[in-house]
Amino acid sequence: MNTWSSRRYAGHGLPLMAVGALVLSGCGGSGGGAGGGQEGELADGRTFTLAYGSDPGTLDPAQTVMSIAIGVNRFLYDPLIHLDERGEPVAGIARKWEATTTTASFTLRPGVTCSDGSPLTASDVAANIDYIGDPKNKSPLAGLYIQPGTKAKADDQAGTVSLTSGAPDAFLLRNAGSVPIACGKGLQDRGVLTKGGKDSGTGMFTLTEAVPGDHYTLTRRKDYAWGPGEFDAKAKGLPDKVTVRVIPNESTAANLLLSGELNAATVIGPEQKRLGAQKLFHADVQAPVGELFFNQNGGRPGADEKVRRALVQALNLSDIGKVITNGTGRPAQGMVTIEPRACTGDSVGGNLPQYDLAAAKSALDAAGWKAGAGGVRTKDGKKLKLSLLYGTQLGPTMAAGAELVQKEWQSLGAEVTLKPVDSPALNNALFGSGDWDVSMGPVAVSSPTQLVPFMAGPKPPEGVNFAGVENAEYQAAVQKAGGEVGTAGCDLWMKAEQELIKQVDTVPFYNSVAPVFGKNARFGLTQGAIVPSSIRMYAGAGQ
Repeated sequence: MNTWSSRRYAGHGLPLMAVGALVLSGCGGSGGGAGGGQEGELADGRTFTLAYGSDPGTLDPAQTVMSIAIGVNRFLYDPLIHLDERGEPVAGIARKWEATTTTASFTLRPGVTCSDGSPLTASDVAANIDYIGDPKNKSPLAGLYIQPGTKAKADDQAGTVSLTSGAPDAFLLRNAGSVPIACGKGLQDRGVLTKGGKDSGTGMFTLTEAVPGDHYTLTRRKDYAWGPGEFDAKAKGLPDKVTVRVIPNESTAANLLLSGELNAATVIGPEQKRLGAQKLFHADVQAPVGELFFNQNGGRPGADEKVRRALVQALNLSDIGKVITNGTGRPAQGMVTIEPRACTGDSVGGNLPQYDLAAAKSALDAAGWKAGAGGVRTKDGKKLKLSLLYGTQLGPTMAAGAELVQKEWQSLGAEVTLKPVDSPALNNALFGSGDWDVSMGPVAVSSPTQLVPFMAGPKPPEGVNFAGVENAEYQAAVQKAGGEVGTAGCDLWMKAEQELIKQVDTVPFYNSVAPVFGKNARFGLTQGAIVPSSIRMYAGAGQ
């Protein structure tokens, strides 16, 4: 049986992350329903058309943590291993592996090639790991998949790669094994990878046309035979092409889905009800959509914990979460949300400031911000002004949620400017310009080690600690947890996360369960994105 066949996704599970969140790793299962034109025979030679709400931006797999880019790259690059719905590794580019917290080794499958037809070598794999591990390259994957300072050694004759981690990693196999592997010309010229890695991919498809902001066309490689687990390259119904269309408006995407012009689209807004009524197939994604981060850099208001606490106290987070998820979500229990989670538990309960507008006003006053006719000001007349970023790719309900946040902070006396941004613009603001005060762009991870570089360590451009968090208690707890192997340290990891929430360095308050609807096609999800080898086209699908 094909490990990633559509049959595996027939039940209702809870997989990974929402399109538009910041980072994703690991993998899990997904759920689905039948109907919606799925009847009929599996069909070969078809084009699978997928909609995203924003352009992916750069497609260099080692230089992006944006989920839309990673979703596209899933078609272009394969990892060393995949994880099944239980979190257990299955074969990818590698057929054998072993790891501790500091070392890992992989034996490559024979016959894996780059998309230009040249053989993938162990040296190519090592080059991917070394690039991320070298701090001078400033890869945002450093600390997520590969610890800074990690070095890899290759034996091309034996087809083996061994690495020594730059720091202990409790989930080293899971993380290092998830690195998307590029090869060919892209390893010498990263500009090739930025534009989609022509002739430099290891995945099931290669990019054959790119019109940024409109569409991307990908063509299936006929030599691809190393998909997840027991992938069968001759399976009926695999698409010959994939078209990724950029469609910001969910209503437009829903209409195109129902007409058959789209085969897949994530819908988290009101259109869910209309599509659900048609009994379309869907795979469900649990994702953190209700999260707040305060910019603590450069003397911004969020640098003061008292101000952060007051701002959160002024928000009815439950109501905001219901608006963002259109009433279909659930309260968050922590920062690790991608299934299968390495650690489970509730780090949020009892640790977030409770909604109390009067207490919020008193807290602001105690922090030196005085309410007056012209709003809240400091003694020297500085007004409390906040810019609030939110992702347009997360749909219309996110805009409504941001407006509710704006309204409640205005009732506190703050002046709030909404800044709707697409995925590349969010990436630029958080990791580039730094021009923001509060972000509603969620971070999604599958293991607590992947959260660390976002919540500690170097700030952009040297690192990805975009909010400039400096939490000594969190760092101390992380150091203790890092000494344990795998899930043995989960209690310590949970304590570390609690320290972030107690000090309002992060505010996780609501998760969505977002369906990725399908028409005339079925598919499975991992890492919040469609698994290319799981796609099956049906006779009603468009050519």
